[in-house]
Amino acid sequence: MPVLTTDAESETGIPKSLSNEPPSETMEEIEHTCPQPRLTLTAPAPFADETSCQCQAPHEKLTIAQARLGTPVDRPVRVYADGIFDLFHSGHARALMQAKTLFPNSYLLVGVCSDDLTHKFKGFTVMNEAERYEALRHCRYVDEVIRDAPWTLTPEFLEKHKIDFVAHDDIPYSSAGSDDVYKHIKEAGMFVPTQRTEGISTSDIITRIVRDYDVYARRNLQRGYTAKELNVSFINEKKYRFQNQVDKMKEKVKNVEERSKEFVNRVEEKSHDLIQKWEEKSREFIGNFLELFGPDGAWFPRVRNQEAAQLDGYDSGSLMKLQSRCQLEDPLPRSLT
Repeated sequence: MPVLTTDAESETGIPKSLSNEPPSETMEEIEHTCPQPRLTLTAPAPFADETSCQCQAPHEKLTIAQARLGTPVDRPVRVYADGIFDLFHSGHARALMQAKTLFPNSYLLVGVCSDDLTHKFKGFTVMNEAERYEALRHCRYVDEVIRDAPWTLTPEFLEKHKIDFVAHDDIPYSSAGSDDVYKHIKEAGMFVPTQRTEGISTSDIITRIVRDYDVYARRNLQRGYTAKELNVSFINEKKYRFQNQVDKMKEKVKNVEERSKEFVNRVEEKSHDLIQKWEEKSREFIGNFLELFGPDGAWFPRVRNQEAAQLDGYDSGSLMKLQSRCQLEDPLPRSLT
C-alpha cells in the first residue's frame, strides 16, 4: 500500500492535513500490521499497553475526505476519543458510536484520564479510574483503551499511538489554562466533531442523586448499608429509619384499603349474581305453580272431575238439602247450580 515517508508539520509539531492535495513526496510499498478493529464482542477491548501498534510502516497522513472514501483493510483509520467517562451512560456510548462510525474502516482508541489528573483539572469522580477503565473496555464500539490519558494531546502522544483523527463535540473545552484544549488539533486538520446527547450527562445524574439524597439514603439503609458507610449522622439515621417505618405503615394501610375495596367489589358481584339467580328461580317457581294450579292448569280439571263424581252419588232430595245448607254457609259455586 502506498505510504508517505515524510510530511509537513504545523507550528505545534503536529503533522498538517493534506486536505485534498495529492501527495508529492516519495512513496514506497510497506505492509501495515496495525491492530484491526474488533470483529467479535465475546471479550472486552484490550488496553493499549497490552496491544501497542508495532507496525513498521510509516504512518501516512490522511485527510478527512480520503478517510471517508475508505482505506485498505490492513490500514484502518485510527480515531481517538478521550474523556473522564464517570458513571458511564448512554451519552458516552452515543459519542463513541459516532466516533466509531465516522469512517468506513475505523479503529477507535479511547483515552481515559487518571484519578489524579481528573481531580486536579475537573473535580472528584464517583467511580475510580480502574472502574472507569473497565466500563470503557466493555463498550461495543471501543477497540482499545488507553489508561492514564493526557489532559492535553501532545505530538509525541499522537505519534506514539499513530492517531489519525480526534473525535469530540465541537464546543470549545476550556481547561488547564486554555480556552480550548483541542484548538491545536483543529488547526492541524485532525479534529472531527461529534454531537452531544441532550438530557443526559454525568453532572445531571449526580444532580438527581443530590436532589433526592434523603430518598437514596433511606433506601440504602433499608438494604443493609450502615450509617457510617453512607456518611449519615446519628440523628439523620434515626430520622430516616423512623420515616421508613412510617412509610411501611402507610403501605400496610394502603394494602388493607385495596384489599377491602377488592372484597367489597367481590361481595357486590356476588350479591348481583344471587339476586339475578333468585329472580330467575322466582319466575320459574311462579310459572310452575300457575302451570299446575292455574285456571288452565293440570290440577284444576282433576278437581272438577272429582267433585262431579261425588255429586253423582246424591239423589235430587239430597242435593236440595245440600244446596240449602251451603246457601246458609256460603253461596253454592256456579258450577254446582
